[in-house]
Amino acid sequence: MKLGDNCEINFVPPKVTFYNRMGNQIEPRLAGKKIINRIKSWLSDFWLMILNLITWCPIWIVRKIFFLISGIKLARKAKLHIGCWFFNPRGIEIGTGSIIGYRTFLDGRAKLKIGKNVAIASEVMIYNSEHNVHSEDMSPVEEPVIIEDYVFIGPRAIILPGVKIGKGAVIAAGAVVTKDVPEKTIVAGVPAKEIGKRKINKLNYFLGRTRLFQ
Repeated sequence: MKLGDNCEINFVPPKVTFYNRMGNQIEPRLAGKKIINRIKSWLSDFWLMILNLITWCPIWIVRKIFFLISGIKLARKAKLHIGCWFFNPRGIEIGTGSIIGYRTFLDGRAKLKIGKNVAIASEVMIYNSEHNVHSEDMSPVEEPVIIEDYVFIGPRAIILPGVKIGKGAVIAAGAVVTKDVPEKTIVAGVPAKEIGKRKINKLNYFLGRTRLFQ
């Protein structure tokens, strides 16, 4: 574009520079992938918000429909009480007859497998993702959590990533489980340590009826 005889203006588009969360410059192609992933994450978070609101519905069949739509693998007669919270429900599998207590947190960012006839009391927190505190960027570390059949987990216990809880084990209220628990072993404390063995030879019971509207 020319203005008069002596003035000429050339338009130069601004240079766009992209940075990651650590402040390091990244390639535009990588930035594009990150933008797409961020949008997907927003959509996932929005659905998770809807699901976490639905968990307060007092009618079980309504909650169950949303759990199945969200990808939770829910076996026959398994039930989650109201107020449960989730991360990535598609990574969660719950076996036949298991009962999950009020306001329990279930993390599915890595695999979370809960066996049959498992009783999980209120406000238990099960994590399978944590930060690597020794890395420069606090990168996440994801490890599966396996809870085998007939396990009992007391109120407000915390299960950390990578833990396997053996068949028939008991986790006391408020315990923080940081390592594997053998079969029929009773653990308590922070961190959880063995305090006894379960005095039962054969595990073949069924849990009782869950409370209505809970």
